[in-house]
Amino acid sequence: MAMTDWEACAARLAEGVDAAGLSIAAPAQAQLVAYLRELTTWNATYNLTAVREPMAMVTRHLLDCLSVVDFVTGRTLADVGSGAGLPGLVLAIVRPKLAVTLIESSRKKAAFLRHVRRQLELGNVDVVQERVERYRPAARFDCVTSRAFATAGDTVRWAGHLVAPGGRFVLLKGRDPVAEMDDLPLDYRHVVTVSLNVPGLGAERHVAILEPGLI
Repeated sequence: MAMTDWEACAARLAEGVDAAGLSIAAPAQAQLVAYLRELTTWNATYNLTAVREPMAMVTRHLLDCLSVVDFVTGRTLADVGSGAGLPGLVLAIVRPKLAVTLIESSRKKAAFLRHVRRQLELGNVDVVQERVERYRPAARFDCVTSRAFATAGDTVRWAGHLVAPGGRFVLLKGRDPVAEMDDLPLDYRHVVTVSLNVPGLGAERHVAILEPGLI
């Protein structure tokens, strides 16, 4: 197996961050690469993501998730169906003052999330191994994210109880999810969908913002 050029991965990440106009400190970028190293190691055994090549992970995972960082509001965030920690772990690394709860029902994926939390000493991260519809936190969250989880309507039906009054859903989507907005429960409204430009991705990406409240 060929050795990964992690310095090249770090350079690709830095170039993408600059191209996207993001402000992410060098130590946070180094932690993101450290996260990719752990993901690559675990992925060989546990198949956490279909993306196998680390350089591709920089674009398709890190830069993709970083593209929504400015849409995250408040002090607490829940990432539903977190999987390998996308976008939750990525956001926790670059926003260390944000309290992030990663909700993942798969035992092996939750184990990976706990491992990364320990390895990177992410004190702002909590991992909950539970189906999201069954999870009842002591306090609701300012922001709830999801990526490759479900349709907008199903995401709201399963996780709408997690959003605090005045909070929001930040949904990472590929193609414009306009058709999904017709299926939202009546107690949620579609605020806006924004087209994203992820450097080097060459594919459609959108973020949809939903808020509780009658239309």
